[in-house]
Amino acid sequence: MRDTARKQIKLALAAFALAACAPAAMVNQQSEEAAIRAVGQDWQRAIVARDVDRIISFHAPDVVIMNSNSPLVTGAAAARTTWTGLIGMPGLSLSWTPTRIDVTSPATATETGTYTLSFNSPSGRVNDGGNYVTLWRKIDGQWRVATDATVSATPMATGDPMASMGIDTMSMEMRPNSSLTWSDLVVPGFAPGVKRAVLHGNPAAAGDYVMRLQFPDGYQVPVHWHTKAEHVTVLSGIFNVAMGGTHDASALRAYGQGDFIYMPARSPHFATARGVTTVQLHGLGPFQLNLGTP
Repeated sequence: MRDTARKQIKLALAAFALAACAPAAMVNQQSEEAAIRAVGQDWQRAIVARDVDRIISFHAPDVVIMNSNSPLVTGAAAARTTWTGLIGMPGLSLSWTPTRIDVTSPATATETGTYTLSFNSPSGRVNDGGNYVTLWRKIDGQWRVATDATVSATPMATGDPMASMGIDTMSMEMRPNSSLTWSDLVVPGFAPGVKRAVLHGNPAAAGDYVMRLQFPDGYQVPVHWHTKAEHVTVLSGIFNVAMGGTHDASALRAYGQGDFIYMPARSPHFATARGVTTVQLHGLGPFQLNLGTP
């Protein structure tokens, strides 16, 4: 019995040694690099065509997107929302040039390069540029974006040092809920009944703001969009929200007390309230409600 056990151990060690010495799977760096470059070019053509379905097809289901000064994006659904907002920017121009592609295994690769981005804004043309790194993963024989990260090289605007740190006042502010002043929200195209209370700043001006909106039961928020990103926290009631340029009740998703929603700039969305619903908004003004789609 002991001899048999010793033989089995020797055979197992021999098999392990052979596996350790086995040559790694061969990678044709030149052909795989060419394949990745081709996918990148198709990706850029899809952006020019404003084809969000095609754009998302180049991403892995669990893709991670990291853009300068933007929240982390995880998953294909969130990536779709991000790309929908981006390609909706007026006069969008986005392109990139790989400077190096390293195929690190038969199923993984790393690409680095530079990018340029420009679009029209109410104050004129916005231009940005910088560096990026893309981690590729081969899925079912096709190269797909696993992680995409950009780093802007555009200098930050100078000016008030407090503003650059996100500080618009050195005075502490407290707003007891019982002392808030509520007024009617009057916006063309929006049904009456919504109340608003400003907690901080001036939503109609440049700078940081915080305000609350209160919707009566059953209120329907029509399809609209904002020029800047909107951060929404549900304080009470149920806020049913969906992204899209056409009101589709089946797409609504319910958000309750404590839930948070991020609305990218220029991304149309709509909502309904179930029960008296209060939400808190914060962002950078001016806060604008625009009916329809950009």
